Order: sequence, then structure tokens, then C-alpha cells
Amino acid sequence: MPKKLLLIDGNSVVFRAFFAMHTQMERFTNQEGLHTAAIYGFKLMLDHILANFEPDAALVAFDAGKTTFRTKKFEDYKGGRDKTPSELSEQFPYVRKLVEACGMHSYELKDYEADDIIGTLAKQGDEAGYETLIVSGDRDLTQLATDHTTVAVTKKGVTQTEHFTPAYMLKKLGVTPTQFIDVKALMGDTSDNYPGVTKIGEKTAINLIKEYGSLDNLYAHVDEMKKSKRKENLINEKAIAYQCQDLARIRRDAPIAISLADVIYQGPQTDALVALYQELNFKSFLAKMGTGDEELPTQTGEDEVKFQVLTKENLSALAKLGDRVAIHIEQSEANYHLATIKGFAIGNGDQWYASRDASLLTTGPIKHLLENNHVKKDLFNAKAQIVMLHRQKIELSGIDFDLLLASYLLNPTLNANDVGELAHTHDYQEILTDEDLYGKGVKRQLPEDEQVFLRHLVAKVQAVENLRQPLIDQLQANEQWPLYEEIERPLSRVLASMEMQGIKVNAKTLEEMGSKLVERLNELESEIYQDAGQEFNINSTKQLGVILFDELKLRPIKKTKTGYSTSVAVLEKLIGKHPIIEKILEYRQIAKLQSTYIAGLLKVIHPDSKIHTRYLQTLTATGRLSSVDPNLQNIPVRLEEGKRIRKAFVPSQPGWKIFSADYSQVELRVLAHVTGDHNLQQDFINGEDIHAATARRIFHLLPGEKVDPNMRRQAKAVNFGIVYGISDFGLAQNIHVSRKQAHDFIEAYFEEFPGVAKYVKEIVEVARKQGYVETITHRRRYLPDINAKSFNIRSFAERTAMNTPIQGSAADIIKIAMIKMPKELAKQHLKAKMLLQIHDELVFEAPEEEIPVLAELVPKVMDSAMELAVPLKVEKKVGDTWYDLKKLD
Repeated sequence: MPKKLLLIDGNSVVFRAFFAMHTQMERFTNQEGLHTAAIYGFKLMLDHILANFEPDAALVAFDAGKTTFRTKKFEDYKGGRDKTPSELSEQFPYVRKLVEACGMHSYELKDYEADDIIGTLAKQGDEAGYETLIVSGDRDLTQLATDHTTVAVTKKGVTQTEHFTPAYMLKKLGVTPTQFIDVKALMGDTSDNYPGVTKIGEKTAINLIKEYGSLDNLYAHVDEMKKSKRKENLINEKAIAYQCQDLARIRRDAPIAISLADVIYQGPQTDALVALYQELNFKSFLAKMGTGDEELPTQTGEDEVKFQVLTKENLSALAKLGDRVAIHIEQSEANYHLATIKGFAIGNGDQWYASRDASLLTTGPIKHLLENNHVKKDLFNAKAQIVMLHRQKIELSGIDFDLLLASYLLNPTLNANDVGELAHTHDYQEILTDEDLYGKGVKRQLPEDEQVFLRHLVAKVQAVENLRQPLIDQLQANEQWPLYEEIERPLSRVLASMEMQGIKVNAKTLEEMGSKLVERLNELESEIYQDAGQEFNINSTKQLGVILFDELKLRPIKKTKTGYSTSVAVLEKLIGKHPIIEKILEYRQIAKLQSTYIAGLLKVIHPDSKIHTRYLQTLTATGRLSSVDPNLQNIPVRLEEGKRIRKAFVPSQPGWKIFSADYSQVELRVLAHVTGDHNLQQDFINGEDIHAATARRIFHLLPGEKVDPNMRRQAKAVNFGIVYGISDFGLAQNIHVSRKQAHDFIEAYFEEFPGVAKYVKEIVEVARKQGYVETITHRRRYLPDINAKSFNIRSFAERTAMNTPIQGSAADIIKIAMIKMPKELAKQHLKAKMLLQIHDELVFEAPEEEIPVLAELVPKVMDSAMELAVPLKVEKKVGDTWYDLKKLD
């Protein structure tokens, strides 16, 4: 087995560590005020690398100074870089001490960079048969990769790295390590401040070196290139290119005074490490060595609050926590139906416990505490924690404060799903955000250092506890406590139950539909090629534009920077101009159904044959729920092929039916209530067809005159347009009339419904005066742009002021109904389950014999959700599948 050589680019990794930890800089200071964040981050990297690579020899190379042989060749080399922050400069001597205490060697060489030291030793390692690992934050070092040398380039933070071998470079960049030097020669380097050839970026440089093999060969054939500005630049700047090549090339023959025999890895020097950790106040590292207090510090302002690592041996301590605890359970990804538990923290006051061991949650003391309804729980995202714990057969009870919901109600535009991010917005001490800790991405990589991770969890749970009372005070001051306590908090449990229940999906039905759609796509493809007279990529906007407007000579409607626009709006205007247009539109619709809905749904069916969507309770500014993973609120209903997808959604048991109940025109009923308009209210009270009634009024029809379908359609557009603050231009576009006609419709509407006209004017003034509008339940939406100078920005804020109280109140109504529903179903001892909320509709499954009871009970519950000045109306449907729903009388 070959010996292993570890070479670390000290300056690069220390800089990376410093900037990765900069958000916590104030946390990382020792007793004398020395900043230690870079040292700490560097140590995390060392621990990770040493544990995984286990070297026989190791060296950390540092730059000796700013002046090197490269600056003598090119005066501006690395010029323009910002001065190293003093908070970082003061840490370098301690990094060197740390390297020595870890049993490693460090080295620097006058007139050379750390890269050259590494390049020279790596070459010695190759020749001596070593397996070498180079660690750097600089991708330039990838030129040193060989069959025996791997270059690990740090990504987010310091412990995540991307490993470059010659094969990986060829796959990722398309060039070899040696060719990468020539790529740098052409593209230059803004960081090192050498120019490259004018107007040649990385992509072009790579393509040129791939084509010609090397810089020398490129210049040997440069005269054969087609005439272009690029060719001209290459010829004129040949000397610059070769100068940049020389600057980019890492030396592998630097006059170093050390050899492989001088860098044997000694292993950690315990006494030196303990002394250094004590000097730097690295208590977590001390604890890891078994020489420090097992109670590990985290900081809140100037006070130091301690926490204990929870184990089976000290579980009994949880009994002392009393009747209120804060708890946080960390999940591996956003979708808690699939996520694993990465760790948890629990406690209150100055008693805090944390562990990575998820199995502890199911032990007697913790399980009892979590399920004890008399112990109040403060947490973040109750719904996620309910589901996560339910999967562990724990029924979380006693939820009192949910930081996520409280923060959302106080400002619905701040809908972050991260404790750290929310803590910052509420002027709480800075704690790590999830991105700081994990980096970007859904699958979250656990930090190697256990104490960093546990400290992060405790910081989160302390933020929940410390923000509880200030946020409750704000909710009460805003008259929003009932909205939190009576609607949002209980709704989170109802949603958790619905999500866990899931809805059964017949995969075979979807697969059969998918096969038919693929057949139709193939047919359309052939027909489109026939119409075009050639084959092309139908999904390519550029190629389609050429076919339609260059080959078939159709008149272009719109051009973009990259060519002709072939958007749906453009294609719809071309309908009737050529048979290919309708086929392309159908092709796009079918392709979307196949990829997004058929294939998309098949991917997310769980082993129980169900889909478990997630409802986002804190996403929209109006309070409406959103469905994700997958979005079941967005399954098409207008296109018949799309609507048929609902055939796959079936009851979970034989002899059961799908039942739905849908609020009829709930937003318009809310409008009637909120505006107090007499005519609008009377039309609803009299049970009129509201769109036909509106048509009679705005078209000034006489008694006995009939409303034709087109009149009703236009009146419907006016009704809903008013709710959304539509302009005459927008209405004209929607119903295909002139702008003057649309203006006359809106004027006639306001004449017939003066209460609505008054509301529209007054609500905008209210928004200007107080900066926000409210729903019936005091759900707020802040409108910072309501007084903007820009007409367009201000107009949008005004329309938002008009529609938010209507949309938001409608959202509150169905939420209240959803909260009441499970209680009423249980009261009647029904087996029926509420499965989905689709905007203003609730979907259930139930035994066939329970349908008559549901048909009476569900509308009664929905009608009584909120008392309005007009009646709420609910339409009922039942069927064997979600698609086959038929109206019930």
C-alpha cells in the first residue's frame, strides 16, 4: 500500500475558513480579545482531512510575502487585492502553532508562493510512489493533479471539498491538468490580476484548448482561423498570452530546503494542543479530547449559557425542566415526510441538552415529556416536528408557541424557513443560518465537528425561547393573538394530520395515461416535421423561431435579444395562420402533462401507494395555503387530458368514495360583506346567479330581458376583476373588447355597486395612512410601495391593498372550516378523512354509507365558519375517483 502525502495551501484555506466563519466573528474571541474564527475553521478542516486521509507525511505551505518572482515579471500580479483584515492577520501565527501542535510541518520560501512549494513536493511524492492529496481553496492548483495526486478544492465552508483528478477534470472541464495552464493563459485571472487575451472568458478558452490541444498549437494555426475580432486579439496579444501562461504555471522545481523525509506526520501533540486550546478558549475541542468540562458553552450576548450532551445516563435530568420547554428537532431535508432526524436540542432557562442520537427521543423520559399535554412546548415549525415525531411513534402534544407561525403573522413577507434567518430579522443575536452551517442544497451534510453542530441546535432552541414573549407581545398589540391561537396554531395540527393521511394514487392508471400521451406526442412530432418540411428540436425556441419565421415566413410578433419569441402568447396570436401553430401548442401542453404531472407524480408516490403533499402555511402574503412535493393544487382542470389525471386519485379502501365540498364564489361574498354594498348583498341573499345579476345591472337590461352567455362571461370577468383591482386595459385584454368598452363596464359596475366603489377608494387611503391592510381576522399585509414615486410600482401596491383583505379573508374562512371539521367528524363517529385542500375546496374519502351524512355535515360546518352579511354557499360532489365527481343535490 503506497504511503500518503498531505499538502495544504495554508494561506488559501485560512482565508476560506475566515470568510466561512465571518458571520460568527464576535463569538470566536478568546479572553484577551484575539479573533479565533479562522483558526477554529482551519482546525475543523484539519480534523476532517486527517480523519479521512490518514497521511504518513504532511506539510502546510504558506506564502512568504507579497513579493515573488512573479511580481518581478509582472508588477501588477495580485495587485488590487484588498488589504488582509487585521482580524485575520492576527490569527496566522496561531495557525502555525496549531499546525505544529497537530504534529505537522509548515514551510515558506522567499520569492515563491505556497503553490510552488506544494507543486515541488507533490512532484517528489509522485516520483517516490506516494499517494498525494493537495487541499486548497484555489482551483489553480488543479493543474497539479496526476494519476497519483488528487487536488481537493474547498467549496462552501472548509470541510466540503471537490476532488479533482485528471479524469474528473476531463469530464468536468474537458481539458487535462496541463492544458488548464493554457486555459488560464487565455482567460487570465481576476483574482491574481493578470489579464489573459481580451474578450476571452473561461468557456471560450476551454473550447480553444480542446480544439487545438495547447497554446503552442493554437498559435501554430492561428492564421488558419476565420477572420474575427477574436483572431485579431489572439494575434495582437500573443506575448500577453505567453506571459500569462508563465504566471499561471506552478513551479515544480522550486529551490526548497526540505524533502519528503523532513515532513513525516508526527500525530497530535497532546500537551501542546491542550495548552493552545486553553489559550484560544476552544472548549469544544478540549471536551472532545476528554480534558474539558462536558458542559459545552454557547453564548447569548455577554452571558455564557451551558448545555450538556444528552445521553442515556443523564436522561433523568429532563424531569427538572418543569412545565414549559423549548425543543428543536433538526431534519436532513425540507421534506419531513422523507427526512431523517439529525439531532435535537431541548431545555429552558439555563438548562439545555442536545444530542445527535435520534433514538433517545423514543426513550421513556423524553417520549413522556413530548407526549405530556401539561408541559407546554415552544418550537419552530410545529407541523414538521409533529410529522417527524409521529414517524418515530411519538405524538407531540402541548404545543404552545411556534416561532415560524408567529413571525409569519407579524410580517408575511418574511417567510424564511430557517430559525437563524428569522432570528436575525427580529434583531435577536446572530446565530448560524442553515446555509452557514450546511451550505446550499436540499440534502444537508452534517458538520464533522459534533460540538459545532450541537451548539447550532442549542442556539436555535434558545432563539425560540427568547423570542417567544417579544413576539407574543407584538401579536397582542396588533390584535393578532386570536389569529395565531385560534386559527394558525390549531391549523398546523390539522394539516399535519392531512399530510400524514395522504391520498392514494393508482400508479398503473398514471402509467397508462403516460403511454397514451407519449403516443400522441410522437404523432404530433411527425405532423409538425411534415408541416415544417424538416426535422428540428421542437423544444428549442431558437430552432422553432427559424422554422416559423424564416422558413415558413410567418410574421414575427415579438423579438428578444436571442431571436424570435415563440411564447404561448405569441403562438396564440398566430392561430389560423398555419396548421403547424395549433400542433405546436398541443405538443407543448401534452409534453408538460407528461413530464410535470404523469412522470412527476409517479416519482413521489410513497411505499404506501399514497402521495403525501406538504402544505406551506407561511408562504403566501395573503394567507392562502400552498401545496408542494408535489403541488396538488395545480393539477390542470381546463384541459381535458390534464383533468383526467385526477382519475388516478382514488379512495384508500374498497367500498369508499371521494367526496368534495367547494365554497361557491367565496371571494365575491366576502367582497359583499366587507364593502357593505346593498345591491351586491341583496343579490347573494336572494340566491341570484351573481354573474347573471351583475350582467343585468351593467348592461342595464329591462325586466324579462335575457342575459346571453357572452354577457354573463363579461360580467364574470368584471366581478372577479374588481376584486383584483383590474384596470380598463387589463379587462379589455381579458374579454376582447375595446379599452373604452372595458372602461364603461367598470364605471357601470361602480354605479350599480357604490359600496364597492367607496371601499376601493377608502382601502387605498387606509393603506397609505397606516402602511398595511388587514383581513377580517386582522391578518396583515404590509405595503411599503403604497407611496412609491413610480406609477407602476405604486399601482401594484394599490391593487394589492384592494384584493388582500378579500383574498385573505376567504383564506381564513376555509382555514376555520378545516379546524372545525375533524372535531365534527369525530363527534359523529365517522370514518371519513379530510385529505386535501384545493383553494376553496375540501376533498374527503369516506365509506359509501357515510356519504349522505357528509353531504349534510360538511356544508353545515363550512357555512358556519364565519358569519358574514351574506350566506356562504357550498357545492357538494361525490365519485369513485377525484375525476369522476358528480354534483349532489
